[in-house]
Amino acid sequence: MSMSKKIRTEAVKNLFQAVLTLETEEECFTFFEDLCTVNELESLAQRFEVATMLRDKHTYLEVAEKTGASTATISRVNRSLNYGKDGYDMVFRKMKKK
Repeated sequence: MSMSKKIRTEAVKNLFQAVLTLETEEECFTFFEDLCTVNELESLAQRFEVATMLRDKHTYLEVAEKTGASTATISRVNRSLNYGKDGYDMVFRKMKKK
C-alpha cells in the first residue's frame, strides 16, 4: 500500500477541509495551536525549513546546524524533495508567486 493510499482517509480529508477554511496567518496560529502540541508544530516547521534549505543547495551540515534537525530527518525530507509527490515544490512555487 502506497503512502498516499494510507493517508487518504475520511478523517484526513476532514482535517484538510478545515485547513482550507483558514484565511490568515493569525487564523493558522489559532487553529494549529489548538490542534497540535508545541513539539508537533515545531517538527512540521523544522521539516519545512529543512526542505527550504535543501532546495537552496545547503549542505546537510549547514541544515543540521541551522535547524537542529537530525540527519535522519534531513534525509527523509531530501528523499521527499527528490522522489516524493512534489508537494514541497508545489508550495514553493505558490509562495514565490505571492
